[in-house]
Amino acid sequence: MHATVSPVSDLAITSMRASVLYPDGRLLVEERPIPRPGPGEVLIRVLAVGVCGSDTHYLRHGRIGTHVVEHPIVLGHEAAGVIVGVGDDVPESRVGQRVSIEPQQPDPSSEPSRQGRYNLCPHMRFYATPPVDGALCEYVTIGAAFAHAVPDSVGDDAAALCEPLSVGIAAIRKAEVTMGDSVLIAGAGPIGLMCAQVARAAGADRIVVSEPDATRQAMAPRFGATEVVEPGAEIADVSAFIDASGVPAAVAAGVHALRPAGRAVLVGMGADEMSLPTSVIQNREIVLTGVFRYANTWPAALSLITSGRVDLDAMITGRFGLDDVRAALESDRTPGSIKAIVYPGGNPPAPLIQSPESAESDTVEDVHP
Repeated sequence: MHATVSPVSDLAITSMRASVLYPDGRLLVEERPIPRPGPGEVLIRVLAVGVCGSDTHYLRHGRIGTHVVEHPIVLGHEAAGVIVGVGDDVPESRVGQRVSIEPQQPDPSSEPSRQGRYNLCPHMRFYATPPVDGALCEYVTIGAAFAHAVPDSVGDDAAALCEPLSVGIAAIRKAEVTMGDSVLIAGAGPIGLMCAQVARAAGADRIVVSEPDATRQAMAPRFGATEVVEPGAEIADVSAFIDASGVPAAVAAGVHALRPAGRAVLVGMGADEMSLPTSVIQNREIVLTGVFRYANTWPAALSLITSGRVDLDAMITGRFGLDDVRAALESDRTPGSIKAIVYPGGNPPAPLIQSPESAESDTVEDVHP
């Protein structure tokens, strides 16, 4: 399902509502000026925003690594909307186009950008990474090339979730998963389940998901898992291992599970440092690498959605309005929660999920870069 909008009416509006996180943990809805698109940019009315573990982490801890909430910031980087204005050098024909937002603003002249690895640009400005504002507001701007047109068959929710799906695509590409491969994935949070779906679409025959939470264990087969095991279960001879948990013990176990010349890809953000079984890595010639966001993934993401090879709508377990962002960010503590969506421009199209204020979580937060 997607919204029907009239872009012309936006031209006379000067202010918007935004959910703003303060360094002391306050989360307030405020009026802010609508941003104006610069040269090469588009102005987007935001229709749907997925909640990421990183958003929740900023709310609860005020930082992720060296990125610290020192000033008020708008969270949210999984977003979709409709173009309502364009800057210089952007065709006016794009006004009215529904888009999925790739929330990256790299320096096109940097060496990584020129190499096609723009996600590694040292001058990157990324939505909802301090001090850059994100998309939990009514309007945002982005470079026109990073506003990807979506067909009518793709709803606003799925268009927003192209972003976490892109993390899964980047991970599966790094793992070089192909037909007949076997994959071990640590963690059945949103990113782990995205990786499982993409691995299935890539042709993997065996997809083992390791997860401690019983509710998530029960959900994993729906999203591609052929086997679900408890952490610590003995798994061997897999061709690829993807860590979506950030847990050091899970990483070590995953490396041990790899066959010679296997590939280990670290996606989840956990400990800054950890011990690794270096003898196993050396003796089996294991390739160990990381994933930092993504690059050049949106065409693949939209192809996977439109072909039905991944199901993003089935991952949505909560819908919230802009006044309920705190409840959306805390919804991961509700048993069975996978992905919450916030609708900045209006009321959710379905009843809100029950507030998780009294719930406790015993699982690792699903945080990715």
